[in-house]
Amino acid sequence: MRARIGEHHAALDSAIDHLLSSGGKRVRPTVVLLTAALFGGDRTRAVTLAAAIEMLHTATLVHDDLIDGALLRRGTPTLNAQWTPGATVLTGDYIFARAAHLAAQTGSLVVMEMFAETLMTIVGGEISQLFRSRSGDLRRDYFDRIYAKTASLFEVSTAAAAVLSGAPAAQVASAKTVGYNLGVAFQIVDDVLDFVGNQEEVGKPVASDLRQGLLTLPALLAIDSRPVDDDFIDAILQRRLDPSVLEDLIWQVRTSDAIARSLDEARSYVRLAQDSLAALPDCRERDALSELAAYIVQRTL
Repeated sequence: MRARIGEHHAALDSAIDHLLSSGGKRVRPTVVLLTAALFGGDRTRAVTLAAAIEMLHTATLVHDDLIDGALLRRGTPTLNAQWTPGATVLTGDYIFARAAHLAAQTGSLVVMEMFAETLMTIVGGEISQLFRSRSGDLRRDYFDRIYAKTASLFEVSTAAAAVLSGAPAAQVASAKTVGYNLGVAFQIVDDVLDFVGNQEEVGKPVASDLRQGLLTLPALLAIDSRPVDDDFIDAILQRRLDPSVLEDLIWQVRTSDAIARSLDEARSYVRLAQDSLAALPDCRERDALSELAAYIVQRTL
């Protein structure tokens, strides 16, 4: 991921080093490598795919932070906290290009198509979030959003690794289902941590999504337990809720059963991922993916 490609401004190398040094769990490349090994895939190509997907993820974070006006991520200053918006956008664009270059090095046209489709899904989700309007089903809106934001990238991690390793179509489909369910569970848990963690742990203000006008699963479940009208929901989405009312809602989410119910939903997606794993070859990598699925929820405890 750090390797240079051609001639470019030294500031780009500095920015990439900053981003890669700021931490992160590297769950997505781990999923790629385990899935490829499960199917007996070539390790060098798997590493290239893993790097491509993590670079794609990194690029989305650069743009997310700029769009959200976030100054911290994982407790480290974001690029847009240090650079102009223009420079930040261009750096994100460059990292997208590096990710695509890595994906191309796998030598698989199918993988490149999957990679491009995932990028379109992610960007489409960001556009929908920017121009969000309330539909008749807030829960569906939430799951559509987290598919675009997170689950799609987990999905391509498993599916592309299976394709690259020559897995049969039925097993590629099972691997894709594993990735989808892992991704949904992962994002639900992240949304729980957004409420129950402290700023030092999560590297950003508590309930940052709600403060940005985004209704995540814990907030939706908390709202379900109280009488609210459309004006209240619109006030949240449009970021015009009275600050004291917003703080009261955050407190309610943190102290209600919405946290436990959200984790229960995350566990249900973990079980679905583990069920789909049962259709894949029995080996230590499959066991590791099952353990990784369980870790996704346990990391909050």
